[in-house]
This record gives sequence, structure tokens and C-alpha cells, in this order.
Amino acid sequence: MIYTADTKKALKLCFEAHKDQMDKSGMPYVFHPFHLAEQMKDEESTIVALLHDVVEDTDYTLEDLGKMGFSTAVMEALALLTHEAGIPYMEYIEALKDNRLARTVKLADLEHNSDTARLDSSSMDARTLARLDKYRRAREILL
Repeated sequence: MIYTADTKKALKLCFEAHKDQMDKSGMPYVFHPFHLAEQMKDEESTIVALLHDVVEDTDYTLEDLGKMGFSTAVMEALALLTHEAGIPYMEYIEALKDNRLARTVKLADLEHNSDTARLDSSSMDARTLARLDKYRRAREILL
């Protein structure tokens, strides 16, 4: 993990935003953004990894995050990574593919979300398999 004043601010916000959430297998959700952040190689991608689901999955808004002083590059990537309701998934993926920060974090996100070891064997149903196929197609677009 890269530790700077801004990554520490993002780390605290990430924990606060996700602390009561669980992932599909019943694990604390916050482990997911922490895992992504550990893979990042610079300050901005670390921040984006930590905050990539905050707006989509909590009551925080992009405006709230903007007021916290994150860079324009971070805010642009977070806006692209926030999948708005009503936007088809592959359109969302296409829209973020040309932004280096958003693409880097989304690829790590897709890889982690596609790791079947994270899932309980009982959850490998048709819906899960369809989601994994969607993630595979998204990775193809981004690579």
C-alpha cells in the first residue's frame, strides 16, 4: 500500500463507507477495495481503488468526495467508475476504457470479482456464471 496524506484520507473514508457491508460470500466488503489498493503502483490509482465503489454503494456522492480535496484525475476516474442506473454495463465499460486510472482499477476489480475462490461453492448458479461471463467480456474490452 502506498501511504500518503491523501491515501490515508481515502483509506479512512473507504473503511467508514463500507464498514458495515458484506460481500456476496459474507466477508466484510471493505477487504475488496483494500485488496485492489494493495496492487496499485501510484498514489492516484491507490486512492481510486480504495474509493471505486463508495459513490455507487453508499450515501456518499461525487460532490462529497470532491470537497475532500482529491485531485481532478482521481475525481474523473471515480466518476467513470460509478456505474449509473440505466446505463448498460458494456456502455459503462466502453466509457471508462480510455482513462488510465479508471481502466487500471476496473481491470483489478474485474479480476478480483472473477476469483471464484472468493465465492461459496453453493453460490455458483446460472446467475453467477452469467456475471462471470460479463466480467470476462468487460476485461476483453479493457485489455
